[in-house]
Amino acid sequence: MALSIKKFKGIATALITPFNDNGGVDLDSFGKLLKQQYGGGVKHFIINGTTAESPNLEFNEVKKLFNYAKENLRSDVVLTVGTGSNSTAKTIETTNKAAALGAHAALVVVPYYNKPTQAGIVAHFTAVAESSDIPIILYNVPGRTIAKLEPETIALLSKHKNIIGIKDATGDISHFLETKKLVSFDFIFLSGDDGTCVEFFEKGGDGVISVVSHLMPKVLVDFYSRAKQDGSGKESESFHCYNELLDFLYCEPNPTPAKMALYKMGIIGTPNLRLPLLPMTPEKTEGFIKCLKTLELL
Repeated sequence: MALSIKKFKGIATALITPFNDNGGVDLDSFGKLLKQQYGGGVKHFIINGTTAESPNLEFNEVKKLFNYAKENLRSDVVLTVGTGSNSTAKTIETTNKAAALGAHAALVVVPYYNKPTQAGIVAHFTAVAESSDIPIILYNVPGRTIAKLEPETIALLSKHKNIIGIKDATGDISHFLETKKLVSFDFIFLSGDDGTCVEFFEKGGDGVISVVSHLMPKVLVDFYSRAKQDGSGKESESFHCYNELLDFLYCEPNPTPAKMALYKMGIIGTPNLRLPLLPMTPEKTEGFIKCLKTLELL
């Protein structure tokens, strides 16, 4: 049965994939992370997103993570799977596999590297949506894909009954506001930029797919609740106290710093990544730890 649109709103965490010392998926650490997140009020999780190191995961590993989450979390949780690639055929195949697992939605990134036109992007997402049994959430992250979803393109795609929303990782509030004017009221806008997400909430955004929520789930859930109630700009001003944390969180390629923080917090067993990503440098780790202690996250 299809989920209510409301279920996709609020704070979602783009989950990291913990690895053990042998390089395999560490389900024990994954379980600790899920428990910490759910305890903090997060009820929407992205599996196999960029933060999960999706280019370096095999689908059998995605299946293992998904099944663990499905079996160990309560039924009120939403599980979205990242299925996008720069091949339309592969994206359709992976989206269908995610649907077969029981995913509630697929997060589909703009095709990267091959730089399609806006017409090509429309054709890509339309083909995926037409072939999918689960809803599609567009993912606009031009900093990684080069090609960008323009407001008019988003508006056109939003008319498809199987495309329910967008993760907007542009960090550009004006782009969001321009797009919001062009779509129907029930199209979901999720920020993909931690630094501007609270302002995004205040200006009508429906939530965030976050990385910083790994470290402070309840804090972000509370900011969302207050920002949606107030909308005056007060909450986004207050959120500036986390600017140094966010600078550290993105000072090296995501999820490198997030994994280091979770390791230091005792939630995951190692900060290991898969090549070509490398561990956080000692110099930046030292500064990051000081920041985490100042904010009482360690």
